[in-house]
Amino acid sequence: MKIFVWIAGILAIVAVVGLGWAANYFYNYAVVPSEKDFLDNETPGTSKVETEEAKRWYSDEKNRTRWSLDAQDGLKLSAIYIPAEKNNHKTAIIAHGYMGNAETMSEYAKMYHDFGYNVLVPDARGHGESEGHYIGFGWHERKDYLQWIDCVLAESGEDETITLYGLSMGAATVMMVSGEELPKNVVSIIEDCGYSSINAELAYQLKDMFNLPAFPLIPATSLMTKMRAGYFFGEGDATKQLAKNTRPILFIHGDADKFVPFSMLDTVYQATDAPKEKWIVPDAGHAKAFSTNKKLYKEKVHDFLEKNE
Repeated sequence: MKIFVWIAGILAIVAVVGLGWAANYFYNYAVVPSEKDFLDNETPGTSKVETEEAKRWYSDEKNRTRWSLDAQDGLKLSAIYIPAEKNNHKTAIIAHGYMGNAETMSEYAKMYHDFGYNVLVPDARGHGESEGHYIGFGWHERKDYLQWIDCVLAESGEDETITLYGLSMGAATVMMVSGEELPKNVVSIIEDCGYSSINAELAYQLKDMFNLPAFPLIPATSLMTKMRAGYFFGEGDATKQLAKNTRPILFIHGDADKFVPFSMLDTVYQATDAPKEKWIVPDAGHAKAFSTNKKLYKEKVHDFLEKNE
């Protein structure tokens, strides 16, 4: 009998060590900022000519300045700021996607600038010029965006109105921001292909890429993330934040999205009782709604903004 107890103990230790190794691997794979071989390297945009034109405008140092702030946990964060040609007292804060950065958002920045907005595009922690050794999937970033909102008001005054826009992980970020105590200056939110929660998105990716079930790897990696980055995956739930949201919000999602599944659109849409609209873009893959129909995308965004200024 003792030999069986001894063998069972050894097997339990091996299982725990193996799970710990797997959790650490998945943490490094998903949470540590690095080049990701599973990502589409194409920057969301339109035709090559238009994309290059937007990039030239966006990268012109005469058009922009760099802002920075010290996050609550001491990280130095960076953002690109482009003032409107005419002071209309309105600013768009734009959140990029997973392993993107502020430089990848030229088309979206130009869209809002053409609408007459000042544009602020932060680098999320661990991305671009911002410091950080982990990805917060929108949860820690939501606090950073509250600070960016304060920066805009300090720069532009208390009469400024602010709209939040996010793409992919940036969309999850602005949805998570929506549940915080926001100043009255924040008048609207637009999210494009954001996920409903960190747990749901990572479980989907684990199944899609590795054909593995969520349990026990997601809980184990969540614990690893708590130890190394200070948060559990379960904390980052956009639906819980949306339940507290009071700002008008536009939900956009392509029905051919295979990275953040299209089914999540209804999940986040149903999560809020605030004034809301949704736009489903036929045949658009992940973060491709803009490039699928740029003219209509701009019209939809512009109409929503005008209704909620």
